[in-house]
Amino acid sequence: MTAEPTTAHSSRWPVPPQDGYTVEDLFTLPDLPPHTELIDGSLVFVSPQRDFHSTMIDLLVTGLRSTAPPEVKIRREMTVVLDRRNGPEPDVSVVRTEAVTGPDVTRYQAADVLLAVEVVSPDSEARDREAKPHKYATAGIPHFWLVEMTGTDQHPVVRVYELDPVTKAYALTGIHHDRLKTGVPFPVDIDISADALKEL
Repeated sequence: MTAEPTTAHSSRWPVPPQDGYTVEDLFTLPDLPPHTELIDGSLVFVSPQRDFHSTMIDLLVTGLRSTAPPEVKIRREMTVVLDRRNGPEPDVSVVRTEAVTGPDVTRYQAADVLLAVEVVSPDSEARDREAKPHKYATAGIPHFWLVEMTGTDQHPVVRVYELDPVTKAYALTGIHHDRLKTGVPFPVDIDISADALKEL
């Protein structure tokens, strides 16, 4: 009889249910890595982030909070429940103030989200550009921003989308390079130049 080799460190990944995971599983499975998302019943683990990703989120959160009206709150990297099989985590969300019921809140419902923002990372390009916007639109989130780093000087570009209630799809309303200025979901004016990013 041959003994099975043993290792000092072994980890067991959870075996997914036949129909996939649900949002409730996302919050009850033990030892999931931070910022795990649920897309179409599958768990998506986040890779280590680049500095651009982190500082761009900081820049947008600070800018949004500076002009946000009392009816909304700005949140970063919080799960948004779209349906029982989808719980993505937008990089930035604008949520209705009444949805922020206390410090123990772990998720927001799609109906409470006015804006979802995704900062594209190399490991999540397809999700950020295709899967998530489609799901946010289907769930009725009225505004979506897609942020990318482009050009040889590696400056941010923000694409602003608004939901067409007839088609339930996002329509591009602007592409912003140095200054993000828009009137929705509330008046916003943020310096998004490469210099502004370097100052953080």
